[in-house]
Amino acid sequence: MTLSAGGRIGLAGAAVVGVAFGMARYAYGLTLPSIREDLGLSELVLGLIASATFAGYLAGLLLAGRLAARHGSRAPTTVGGVCGVLGAVIVTLAPSPWLLAVGVVLAGSAGGWVWAPYSDIVTRSVPLRQQPRALAIITTGTSGGLVLLGGLAALALLGSWRLVWVGIALAAVAAALVNLSLVPKTKPDSRPVARGGASSLVRALRVPGAYSVVYFAVIVIYFTYASDVLEHGTLPAAAVPALYAAIGFCGMVGVATGTFARRIGSVRVAALCLATVGVALALLGLASDSLIATAVSACIFGVGYMTGSAVLAVWTAELVPERAGAAFTACLVVGALSSVAAPAVAGAVIPGLGLGALLVLTAAVSLLSGVALILHGSSRGPAVGDTRS
Repeated sequence: MTLSAGGRIGLAGAAVVGVAFGMARYAYGLTLPSIREDLGLSELVLGLIASATFAGYLAGLLLAGRLAARHGSRAPTTVGGVCGVLGAVIVTLAPSPWLLAVGVVLAGSAGGWVWAPYSDIVTRSVPLRQQPRALAIITTGTSGGLVLLGGLAALALLGSWRLVWVGIALAAVAAALVNLSLVPKTKPDSRPVARGGASSLVRALRVPGAYSVVYFAVIVIYFTYASDVLEHGTLPAAAVPALYAAIGFCGMVGVATGTFARRIGSVRVAALCLATVGVALALLGLASDSLIATAVSACIFGVGYMTGSAVLAVWTAELVPERAGAAFTACLVVGALSSVAAPAVAGAVIPGLGLGALLVLTAAVSLLSGVALILHGSSRGPAVGDTRS
């Protein structure tokens, strides 16, 4: 059976994004308790390293556009694969906090290099009707990465947390080879940027940009501290890898994000995602000792997380189809800045506030933001988010 262009690009993109986001970007939070014990790091240092990983991600985002402009959109995805491999290898061998930070930052940068370029690859290589589905499949690859990460974490219970990073390095090599095999090499975009293009882009992306600030902050709080909450509770050690696997499995629903967005509008889908993540955070903060509550939290978080990221790719492509990659990158940059700040702030306030209270407060922010976005969507009418119609 021969895959269509959308199928080939979707498969390769899902593999690369799955490793970069589902594994390399969030493995630090998963292995954080073991890293703390092994290297003897304080909460402040752990929080600063977590923020540094997203600084690396931001650097990848900003540099990916320049590289794509010179060598085509596939080039940044290749560089991202290399960063994922090298970063994971460095973390595996790291004997000190400083070398650990270098490896984590390099691995974290992989997501910045690879995600946004796929918007341009899809809009330039895939028929218009197949584009929302291809974008959703690529983004939902993160779910597969989380499932693999959960499996690696379960394996690491028998050995060392470093085995998780060995697995990430091997997966990054495999994904990079698949990407080179299935994704066509695109030419640099030679079209001149229209005068006033930046200001028009800002106007078009005000709402998705605001969504990105909240969405990425609450997501990174969940991933950074979920395993820490479970480690301090009464649940068995296997609860942590099971949490990540449950997030990944339930996040597969993100494949249908394009269909959801066409039916009710991208704004409303994004609002529902924020509300869903808020409920997941509240459950984790209030009832982390309950196996049922934790399982429910992971499942609904997986749905909100994956649909929430997929809808951002679909939403920006709807609003600015002629500059889909630039639009998506702009929102991801805003989200990256939020992701850098969130763990550092959390690490500073946890000693006084407590981790449970921080999660509940974060849940309230997510829920209220979702309500505000729903009200905004209702005020704009049923077709909001589908500007091409």
